Amino acid sequence: MLRTLIVVSALFAVPALAQGAEEKAVLQAMVEWCAAAQKSDAAALERILLDDYTLTNSKGQISTKADDIAEAKKVDPQYELLENRDMKVRIHGNTAVVTGRTVVKGLSGGKAFSANFQFTDTLIKVQGKWRPLASHVSRVGD
Repeated sequence: MLRTLIVVSALFAVPALAQGAEEKAVLQAMVEWCAAAQKSDAAALERILLDDYTLTNSKGQISTKADDIAEAKKVDPQYELLENRDMKVRIHGNTAVVTGRTVVKGLSGGKAFSANFQFTDTLIKVQGKWRPLASHVSRVGD
């Protein structure tokens, strides 16, 4: 549950202050990634995530692209809310680092959950598209 819960991974609020085409492209990639996670869209996650993608969750556990796709196929958890906020983008060549907060709420295993996370995502520009390579999340006060 926590793997998908923190995939940072549904809908991202794109900051109005994002400047430049590359920052906007990175944020758009984040929106697509989040939408795929929220919908448990395994096929979209297959396209979006780099093959060597990893997520370090708030418990220090590491999952892979294959793990996240397998979890999406279970369609659990089901998100009522999965929203990233306060995103900041830094770009260095073909690497982008995005930091922000994620708020989630939904059902998993029939039980309600709600949590807040701080995240750092690293995306790489491959063949003109920004794709997630690594993600790290820390749970913050509920």
